[in-house]
Amino acid sequence: MPEALPLTLADVLEAMADAVPERPAVIAREKTLTFAELDDRASRLAHHLIASGLRPGEHVAIHSANRMEWVEAWYACFKARLVPINVNNKYLADELRHVYDNSDAVAAIVSGECRPLMEQVRDERVRVVLDLDDPETSYDDLLAAQPATRPRVGRTGDDHYVLYTGGTTGAPKGVVWRQEDLLRGALNAGRYGAPLESVEQLAAEAAAHESPLTLLACGPMMHGGSQWILGNGHVAGFSVALFTDPSFTPEGILDLVEHARVSSLTVLGDAMARPLAETILAEPDRWDLSSLVAFSNGAAPLSGGVREQLREALPGRFLLDSYGASESGATGSRVDDGGDDGSARFGVTDDVEVFDVDWTPAAAGVQGLLGRKGPIPLGYYNDPVKTAATFREIDGVRWVIPGDAARREEDGTVTVLGRGSVCINTGGEKVHPEEVEGVLLRHPDVFDAVVVGTPHERWGQQVTALVQRREGAEVDERALIDHVHGLLANYKAPKRVLFVDQVPRTAVSKVDYPASLARAVDLLADGSQLG
Repeated sequence: MPEALPLTLADVLEAMADAVPERPAVIAREKTLTFAELDDRASRLAHHLIASGLRPGEHVAIHSANRMEWVEAWYACFKARLVPINVNNKYLADELRHVYDNSDAVAAIVSGECRPLMEQVRDERVRVVLDLDDPETSYDDLLAAQPATRPRVGRTGDDHYVLYTGGTTGAPKGVVWRQEDLLRGALNAGRYGAPLESVEQLAAEAAAHESPLTLLACGPMMHGGSQWILGNGHVAGFSVALFTDPSFTPEGILDLVEHARVSSLTVLGDAMARPLAETILAEPDRWDLSSLVAFSNGAAPLSGGVREQLREALPGRFLLDSYGASESGATGSRVDDGGDDGSARFGVTDDVEVFDVDWTPAAAGVQGLLGRKGPIPLGYYNDPVKTAATFREIDGVRWVIPGDAARREEDGTVTVLGRGSVCINTGGEKVHPEEVEGVLLRHPDVFDAVVVGTPHERWGQQVTALVQRREGAEVDERALIDHVHGLLANYKAPKRVLFVDQVPRTAVSKVDYPASLARAVDLLADGSQLG
């Protein structure tokens, strides 16, 4: 009897290529790859990476916007027992330097437009670079020169998957999962709760699907949520649509929904959902959306007003919400029943608990900290301090406590109340105030600064700064916004800079964030300050 395949993403892809070879695995506007084609190209790229001298367990940065080669590189790394590192293609030099340094990346698979910044931050550790757009070395020719055989390198369920996330503690940090735990704890969520027994079981179930779904995540592949949609789809033998336009537009997303016959569309909060709903309502007959069964949301909450727009724009579709984190996997879900006002209340499994201050399960109605046990990550890469704070043993059981305040309800559901930190969630992107404050304080005319997230109709929250100028300085709002734009990714730059006589601080000189938020909201409501 043949030995069972290990529970890894590479083995899932290979099993699907054998079970449903002609089924589309990835569908983009410009190109479609079947499972057999994706398996072939990922195998060839894996052989190239191995021939380049990369060794099992080493980290490989994938530094590019969405494109078919991103998916090929992701799977190629797993096939070669390498660990792909997701690099945010919006990052500028300081942010990139941190990710490359912190991750110990020894190789980079990079697009042409990202290579100049990569070269600016790389050090001697990065010994292999594959430029996807190198005019002197065709990527397709490179693949053609390698064997199509599947690398046999002794993969196991202990092989690592690392996801870099902005999180709520400032600099991006890498969450380290065993691949078997990832498959069970994050990527098995799309399988209707069925227990995951083996890769062979997954392949048999996929072959039995007469009408497989097509999933689409609107976010970039460097975002964990999009990677997990890709994995969820392929674990079930489903097709995944890949949005490759340079930037998000509702028209571009709807074009892809029609082209790929998307069944389930996933967005990141109001910032994506509102323009999609409004575009459909403005031109209801422009797109054939008859394939669309479900509209899903994750990473940021949907407001009640946007829910109403979605119900009107997409009548009869399921409106789904999921809750999870890079550290906790797929933790909760719910179906909008038509009367939902946007409160974050989820059905959860027995692996989820709300803990009181003494680390005992909180009674119904009592606020505490949400935790999850079972298949969870090993910790944060290169950060034992944060690992010890987030992953803890309680009564002999290992739990992850990602920092979300929550409340257990009488019916067993859990209401997530939000991260207990001051992290700003703007359009699904997480921004840590201290990082932006540090950049503002680098401007010679800034004496003090605090950054908060103020309510915004489209983005959920917008980045707003309170700034105290140095005496005699006349720097204006536009100049400070441009200053931040020059040093950080665009989404981290303040949308508004409000000038104050003094930044609110506590008696021990720490920033008083609640007072700062209240002050910013008052100034924005007053509207008299023009910067």
